Amino acid sequence: MKNIRIAVLSAILLAGISCKKEDSKVTANPEAKTENPVSNQKIVSISGGVTEIVAALGHEKEIVGIDVTSTYPESLKATAKDLGHVRSMTIEPLLALNPTLILASDKDINQDLLAKIKSSGVKSELFQQEFTIDGTKKLINQVAKALGNTNQQELYDKIDADLKQLQPIAKKPKVLFIYARGNMLMVAGKNTPMANIIEIAGGQNSANDFEDFKPLTPEAVVQSNPDVLLFFTSGLQGSGGVDGALKMPGVSQTNAGKNKKVIALDGGLMSSFGPRVGEAAVSLNKLLIESTK
Repeated sequence: MKNIRIAVLSAILLAGISCKKEDSKVTANPEAKTENPVSNQKIVSISGGVTEIVAALGHEKEIVGIDVTSTYPESLKATAKDLGHVRSMTIEPLLALNPTLILASDKDINQDLLAKIKSSGVKSELFQQEFTIDGTKKLINQVAKALGNTNQQELYDKIDADLKQLQPIAKKPKVLFIYARGNMLMVAGKNTPMANIIEIAGGQNSANDFEDFKPLTPEAVVQSNPDVLLFFTSGLQGSGGVDGALKMPGVSQTNAGKNKKVIALDGGLMSSFGPRVGEAAVSLNKLLIESTK
């Protein structure tokens, strides 16, 4: 079961995720400067969420290497070398880029790579990524400090402005997130990133009798009885669209199945918990409101 959980979390990180409760809040600095600093850094960023922050802070052109979860901004595909997944990444291709700064998240990085990065002599920062709104702001602050940047305020403001667009939902719909990739079908329980974004968007996670992710079974789906099924866009497409989702085990016996309530969002947007986290919450909020009509 442990191996299954690691596999699904790693796979979901292709769009970027995991979960940890935030203990402290970040206070924005109203006097923060807004100019983009000029730098000659050569950055390797091996975390999708961290990469988004680096780019949003004005340092995209300094990124020379990324991991497979770094899918946004898309322009990086043409300018930065894809080093693969941090679980299987080796140090040699990374150091061949002659980086001056290596940035990484503690999620899923293999310990051999981490040890070699620390002993390489290259300046590096390892961040604890916490998939909440406050956790995102904390990560932005930490990445900005590592870059010698003072543009955090702009990103805090964007998140706050986006979140103000959330509309209340009178009766919170029960939402079941299904991760579908190939023959793998997993559902998200409590204390997962997907449960977090569902709740931020105004819904409630329907699978709260277990933690993390577990294989989809008819019993689990029926027991959770969701009002709405939520997928990554790619996962829904690969499952045969809405019709395919409605044929999944147990779905026809749920409110979602009976009412054909199936929604999907871009995986990178929904799971990165970077500067676009408010944007993701608002997009999901709109879909949930539509699903209640």
